[in-house]
Order: sequence, then C-alpha cells, then structure tokens
Amino acid sequence: MKKLLVASAIVAAQLMGSAAAAGPWEDGMAAYNRGDYVPALRLFRPLAEQGNAKAQKVLGIMFRKGEGVPKNPARAHMWFSLAAKRGEAGAQAELHEVSRTMTVQEISQAEAMATACEASSYRQCEY
Repeated sequence: MKKLLVASAIVAAQLMGSAAAAGPWEDGMAAYNRGDYVPALRLFRPLAEQGNAKAQKVLGIMFRKGEGVPKNPARAHMWFSLAAKRGEAGAQAELHEVSRTMTVQEISQAEAMATACEASSYRQCEY
C-alpha cells in the first residue's frame, strides 16, 4: 500500500511538473488549436513583441483570417513581414499570399507599420 502511495505521488509530481513546464507558446498554441483565439492572441502578442518570429507569423495568420481580431490584411502583412525578416519558415509565402489581396496603398501602409514597429523595438506596433 505504501509503495502504491509513493508511486502515485511520483506520477502526480511528474504530471504537475510537465504541466508547469508549458510556457506561453505552448499555451497559446493549445488555445489557438481549440479555437480560443482571444486567449491565444493575449499569449502570442507579448512573444511577438519580444521578436519571436513564430508568434509573429501566427499573429499574421490571425489578422489575415480574422481569428480573435477583425480581418486586417495590412496588420497581417506587417506581422508576416517581421517574421520573414527573422527567417520564419512559411512567413514569406504567407506574405506573398496576403499581398495578392491588397492594394499598393495598403501594402505601403503595412510596410510603414512594420518599419515603425521594428524601429521602436516592437513598442509601436499597431493592432
């Protein structure tokens, strides 16, 4: 009986430890995959503002599709552009795809937003 209690305690501690090890990225992806876009956005935004290219790409997808935010091709373009500059796989293709739906003026606006965002160390990123 004692061995069973000890074994149960060890398993519980391991499960709690692995749950505690999950970070904002993992929690954000879990929320996103469940379709809980607002909590996902709250988790991804600080990561993107810290320069996390994967989070920047996901924000771009969310703005392109209107998931948890109003659809906004310019903001999607901005985040895809930032992610592509950081070498995020697939961000360049997403950037090309969203650009096909935008006017020259919208692309220009998105590029200005990306420049301002990057120049301010992600403090002046318009949402």
